[in-house]
Amino acid sequence: MNILGIETSCDETAASVVTRDGDGKPKLLSNVILSQIDEHFEFGGVVPEIAARAHLSAIDHIITRALDEAKMDLSQITGIGVTSGPGLVGGLMVGLMTAKALSASRNIPYLGVNHLEGHALTPRLTDDVAYPYLLLLVSGGHSQIVRVDGLGEYTRLATTIDDAVGEAFDKTAKLLGLGVPGGPNVEKAARSGDENRFKFPMPLRGQETLNMSFSGLKTAIRIQAQKLVPLSDQDIADLCASMQKTVAEILANRCERAVAFCDGINTLVVAGGVASNSKIRERLDTVCEQNQYTLIAPPLKLCTDNAAMIAWAALERFERGEKSDMSLAPRSRWPLDGSTESVIGSGRKGAKV
Repeated sequence: MNILGIETSCDETAASVVTRDGDGKPKLLSNVILSQIDEHFEFGGVVPEIAARAHLSAIDHIITRALDEAKMDLSQITGIGVTSGPGLVGGLMVGLMTAKALSASRNIPYLGVNHLEGHALTPRLTDDVAYPYLLLLVSGGHSQIVRVDGLGEYTRLATTIDDAVGEAFDKTAKLLGLGVPGGPNVEKAARSGDENRFKFPMPLRGQETLNMSFSGLKTAIRIQAQKLVPLSDQDIADLCASMQKTVAEILANRCERAVAFCDGINTLVVAGGVASNSKIRERLDTVCEQNQYTLIAPPLKLCTDNAAMIAWAALERFERGEKSDMSLAPRSRWPLDGSTESVIGSGRKGAKV
């Protein structure tokens, strides 16, 4: 099967082609990503309407490039996978309608894919990882620890009770005037910083819950930054390094504790945009070594939003005979583990996790 993947859930327009080789191993034939950083830079964040218009302008060209790089045309595509949620509805609509149009005009089956499942299955594309495994999914919108027992078999062990870890990086970058993309800019500034200069809080550490919290960390960084005004370049570097170290410790602590809940598993996968952070990877690698686990982290290009992961998730589901019909609608919210209730907002005073 040659699967064309389309991803337009936020501010990257992406297309990719994946297949299996003669031995049944995953094979990535192309992976084209167009970032919208310049379009949103002056606003300090993603503007949904601008994102949707940018997707509309670029999608045809990006799909053509992906097919060209794969040395294929649409007649050789046997299935289309497209992100249908979660994400910004305007962007999702562009990708979904494009997939539907290609499906109808070329008589190619298509499938709506959960963006989070794309991240969850990325290691099966890049490293041919076998089920089951433990997943740390960390991005701008999500922070979860999930047990992955098979395709569609996801058990969420932990999540954030307030902000996602990627949001904490983005807000820190904005506070310190580092611009976008927030996470990479914080990591870059941290390279020349003293990670031990500031001691920031680690919310929920020591409590029974495996859940995470990053709102208080953002507040602590803001308060410390206000005390130092006017900030020197070294102050900014030290704040970034200390913040990065704190996040790495929080995630390492939660993953180490989650290992105890996962009998029969010896692989930890870290995926999502924040998985590209080298400090976090280094700290998680130490946790895995101490617990006889193997750490799998996708290549940096496949950590952030991309269409290769969408194509691969679609391929696995096509192989089970699944496909979508023309009534499929985009979903702004679509939990990976639909049976688990959301705990967002549980960080409010008096609330229970």
